[in-house]
Amino acid sequence: MSATAKKTRNVTKWTLPIAFKNFWKFASPWILAVGIVVCWSVRLALGSWNVWDLVIIAALLASWPLVEWLIHVFILHRKPTKIGDKTIDLHLAKKHRDHHLDPGHLPDVVIPTISLVLTVPVAFLLWWLITPDLPRMFTGVAFLFTMGMVYEWCHFLIHTNYRPKTSLFKHLWRHHRLHHFKHEEYWFGVSMTGGDRLLGTAPNFKEIETSPTCRTLGVDEEKLE
Repeated sequence: MSATAKKTRNVTKWTLPIAFKNFWKFASPWILAVGIVVCWSVRLALGSWNVWDLVIIAALLASWPLVEWLIHVFILHRKPTKIGDKTIDLHLAKKHRDHHLDPGHLPDVVIPTISLVLTVPVAFLLWWLITPDLPRMFTGVAFLFTMGMVYEWCHFLIHTNYRPKTSLFKHLWRHHRLHHFKHEEYWFGVSMTGGDRLLGTAPNFKEIETSPTCRTLGVDEEKLE
């Protein structure tokens, strides 16, 4: 266990300032923050605002719950695949299994640095392909970084011992902790939960039996070694 993890576990009562201070001890918030500042600065410098900027932002907001759901289900929960003598195991999926094994280990809560760094050029390419010009491209990339930061902060805060004060965070906190401690095949949303409601993975928790594989996700790590 890292020194950062040991230190955060020893805090007996979290406050928002303590959580915020510890959040910035990891690389992903800094990468996202740089992306937000740079991309929004470039977007402001480019000017030429029009209705398509609002359309892009609205589309991202509307699709974000589904994006979270799809990534969580098909990438983070992807099981290792055996091809001949080789086992194909996605780095993100392996890190996510580590996260489920010990949900309070904060270094496994944040997005892995290598995965985030590799995502940045993909994001630029995607928005370059689907937007009509440079200003709209930067609107898409900048708002994507912004949504990524919202996700990262919500996920981090849920896994600390800070207890929610607002109704919105109480909802997110309970929803995600049900995924970790009740059943790993439900409640996939983190910063938004609409994807679960849309796709039927937000049942009444009283009707769901506690899964014995919440921690392992049904994968025997020793057999993979």
